[in-house]
Amino acid sequence: MPDPTMPRVAVYLDFDNIVMSWYDRVHGRNAYSRDRQRIAENVKDPEVADKLARATVDVGAIIDYAASFGTLVLTRAYADWSSPVNAEYRTQLVARAVDLVQLFPAAAYAKNGADIRLAVDTVEDLFRLPDLTHVVIVAGDSDYVPLAQRSKRLGRFVVGVGVAGSTAKSLAAACDRFDAYDTLPGVSSPEPTKKEESASRARARKRSVDPAADLLERALRLENDKDPSQWQHASAVKSLITRLDSSFSEKALGHRSFTEFVAAHPDIAEIDETDNIVRIRLVADKQ
Repeated sequence: MPDPTMPRVAVYLDFDNIVMSWYDRVHGRNAYSRDRQRIAENVKDPEVADKLARATVDVGAIIDYAASFGTLVLTRAYADWSSPVNAEYRTQLVARAVDLVQLFPAAAYAKNGADIRLAVDTVEDLFRLPDLTHVVIVAGDSDYVPLAQRSKRLGRFVVGVGVAGSTAKSLAAACDRFDAYDTLPGVSSPEPTKKEESASRARARKRSVDPAADLLERALRLENDKDPSQWQHASAVKSLITRLDSSFSEKALGHRSFTEFVAAHPDIAEIDETDNIVRIRLVADKQ
């Protein structure tokens, strides 16, 4: 049986579903269906390209969120990767060690094409890898309800991620935990306010100057979402950071310890060292 003290996570993305759903969320109900022909004919058309750019899915935010539950054992994304829309994501997916499962056009657009392949692979993995503790399903289709239920019966903690407004309520109810893609740390709202746009530009500037600071903030936001305003053990936060970026090393950044690294970013985190255990949390104005 899985050992809950050593969480191991498997992630399955119905990529076509999340891309189309987010496009509809940004541009309006059934927008992808209306624009599908134009997209297929010329993805480089300026208007088409602009609409696709504004509806870009933040794959990193999804994977970072999944990593907050434990070590990622495998991550698979299902789609027709020859499609120009999906092909745009291939480089960043491969960079995050995501296995790309090819669904040929006849299957990719047929009813339940991705659903069946994804479900079969998941159940096979649950029996093949008995140490899996968490299953993350990134989709919104009610056809995944039996998969979520079966995964729970097999003793796994099931996490669902889907786009608000495009996710079946029955799927959300079948999961142990369900979060809207829109609410994940790092994901911008479809129509950002001027304040959000300014904050996004500021974060982008910070990332270009100090990517390690951005990593610290992302980890603390993920922990904060689970337990708002509460102190987190520094060791737990560092463990999450190394799951988000296995190359992280505070010593390589010139700090003697992780606590010293955190202390160098007072605009992001505050530290409590009153006990023998070092605890940290997001500064109040970022919560």
